[in-house]
Amino acid sequence: MPETHALFDSADFLATSGPGRRIVQIKPGEPFFSQGAHADSIFYLQKGRARLTVLSQSGKEATITLLAARDFIGEEAMAAEGGLRMATATAIVACTALKIERAEMIRVMHAEHGFSDVFLSFLLARSMRIQADLVDQLFNSSEKRLARILLLMAEFGKSGEPETIIPKITQETLAEMIGTTRSRVSFFMNRFRKMGFVSYNGRIQVHKSLLKVILYDQPPAQKAPAQNAVSASLLGTSAGESKPAKRASERLSKSEQTSRPGK
Repeated sequence: MPETHALFDSADFLATSGPGRRIVQIKPGEPFFSQGAHADSIFYLQKGRARLTVLSQSGKEATITLLAARDFIGEEAMAAEGGLRMATATAIVACTALKIERAEMIRVMHAEHGFSDVFLSFLLARSMRIQADLVDQLFNSSEKRLARILLLMAEFGKSGEPETIIPKITQETLAEMIGTTRSRVSFFMNRFRKMGFVSYNGRIQVHKSLLKVILYDQPPAQKAPAQNAVSASLLGTSAGESKPAKRASERLSKSEQTSRPGK
């Protein structure tokens, strides 16, 4: 009988360790990598939240974006061999990630077109998010920019139910991300709380009603109530996620449930 080869499973590749890749645990506050370091690998965030920051020559730090499960981190490693990290990626909460060596990532992208589609979909979604961030920064008020960041952190606009309780984040970091002062962030957060858009109980809980801040002044056709998630175009996120990445996440969740000791 002719020899048969098992079909490549992108979800399994992203969920498990193997040649050229291994699962790593990153504690809160620890870096995945630092700005200026050699870009020799790429990370796939399986669980947790992280942020991407840059440091200017004068020592001023700015937060570029927040990262969530099913995001790739450090894709600049694919641009050119011997390149340097353009930013620092730091865990906000405890993170589980798959660290993939550059050579292995290139190999599998060339050999498996299905996986290449997964990575390309991510890059396109990231590009759209960056464009939406730029438009938001140029045309929206700081209050709307803050509302959008909170909704993105709660994953409104993605498939599935949003995680309304967002990871711990300081007002200073939020101010960096929207280009305003901490006092203005504090003012807006207090107003959001009084209006019932957010709640405080040690952590910030984002309510769907916060969408009113973004939808305000939009044409009537765009003011219609959302279903379970806001229109992706308003938040600059993709309408869904690739099936392999989603299956990888589901597989990880099942693995965690089976390994969890009985109550």
